[in-house]
Amino acid sequence: MSELQDAVSRRRTFAIIAHPDAGKTTLTEKLLLFGGAIQMAGAVKARGEQRRAKSDWMKVERERGISVTASVMTFDYEGRTFNLLDTPGHEDFSEDTYRTLTAVDSAVMVIDGAKGIEAQTLKLFEVCRLRDVPIMTFCNKMDREARDPFDLISEIESALALEVTPASWPIGMGRDFLGCYDLIRDRLILMDRSKGDEIDEGIECNGLDDPRLDELLPAHAVAKLREEVEMARGLMPAFDLEAYRAGHLTPIYFGSAINNFGVRELLSGLAENAPPPRPQPADPRTVQPDEEKVTGFVFKVQANMDPNHRDRIAFVRLCSGRYKRGAKLKHIRSGKLMAVNNAVLFLARDREVAEEAWPGDIMGIPNHGSLRIGDTLTEGEDLRFTGVPSFAPELLQRVRPDDPMRVKHLRKALEHFAEEGASQVFKPLTGADWVVGVVGQLQFEVLASRIEAEYGIAARFEGAGLDAARWVETDDKTQLEKFIELNRSALAEDHDGALVFLARNAWHLNRAQEDFPALRFLKTREQNRKVHTAA
Repeated sequence: MSELQDAVSRRRTFAIIAHPDAGKTTLTEKLLLFGGAIQMAGAVKARGEQRRAKSDWMKVERERGISVTASVMTFDYEGRTFNLLDTPGHEDFSEDTYRTLTAVDSAVMVIDGAKGIEAQTLKLFEVCRLRDVPIMTFCNKMDREARDPFDLISEIESALALEVTPASWPIGMGRDFLGCYDLIRDRLILMDRSKGDEIDEGIECNGLDDPRLDELLPAHAVAKLREEVEMARGLMPAFDLEAYRAGHLTPIYFGSAINNFGVRELLSGLAENAPPPRPQPADPRTVQPDEEKVTGFVFKVQANMDPNHRDRIAFVRLCSGRYKRGAKLKHIRSGKLMAVNNAVLFLARDREVAEEAWPGDIMGIPNHGSLRIGDTLTEGEDLRFTGVPSFAPELLQRVRPDDPMRVKHLRKALEHFAEEGASQVFKPLTGADWVVGVVGQLQFEVLASRIEAEYGIAARFEGAGLDAARWVETDDKTQLEKFIELNRSALAEDHDGALVFLARNAWHLNRAQEDFPALRFLKTREQNRKVHTAA
């Protein structure tokens, strides 16, 4: 096996997806703790020093106790290198999550043991299904009152049309939660109701008939455990690696992230069974991870990770080849060569210079706006990775600075956030006010907060009287020119210069579609594809 093939086989690049408050960020912290990347887990709702969760580094995240941007953390465990992408759970920030899912090879779905499958979990799962992303399930908060495990499994099977196989089984729940039985390794893991920032080992058992179980657990708990596991093994399929990697089967782990419960078993399951870097779809061909030449794509841009510098970090998923510091990579959109000397690897906001990186790794490239979401980098070949989406916003508002002298500064800030994918920004062909589009109302509040914190500009968002934004595409140049001439007041350009139709209401949009059947009004488009402009 070559050095490249060995590096590929050791990589596990995965995302954590969940409905808000299912315990996703807590699980992320504990995975880092087990992976030795941090010494103390920082619970999102804790106080003081512990309040500073590694994966939530933005001021607004710490104030609100939610994740609003995806973050990347790399660590080693059991001879594997893990690239963990923590994603926002709140649906108002789902676009960031959708794009992040294009950069991973598998996902961990966190569900609340009391609530089961929730709306946002379902949405995110559908995105995973579109890309056949394999999923492991972590049923969290078993130390609180939870639903019956069979009931939860049945809901996953019916709501997600997935086969489920238990990898561990809970012993009781809530106050009576005693621990879990590891069905993969025939091991008992007892609950330690400590603060959960220490790591303890499971107790080796020789199957469920081992007399040690009777010594360590109350008689009623042992009897129930043996009965339920026998029933589960009889009713549910055994773990099948091929079915899991094809996205048809999910192993489920029960536990309590805040108490470290089930975390080691989940991590070992990822190390053993999650797929290494997968082939990536591109035009005109699919790229294999063990190809010698370096390729990668930008799936996220983050502005102002360092508040002292107006930096923008492009998050690049490496798809093939071995990157070495100083490599010259072709930026396909512009056709220019870039010498990449200062790429970094991440532990949330902490960074270290990347001397080398391999397929599956997430590399940050500092730049000043030249790299955008969806861009492809290669060692010369003209190809373009596909499938990195941009979605039409659902809410539209005009924005203006409190101080009219800061208009240019506000424009710069808005462009940075548009490049980051935090919002859509539209410059109307007529009129001075910029229009900002987002998926959810909370994004406006976060944007206003970030504009003030990161750029020192007080800005206000106001109703725009607009209902929808659609990108306009066509192969008929004459029809496009006529459309622009008749609808100039309802047209704008996005930050890529693509033409956008801003509809006042559903009737306005339908009328435009009826009057100009040669035009396509798009709700979703791939980032950085060739665009129509108003020029």
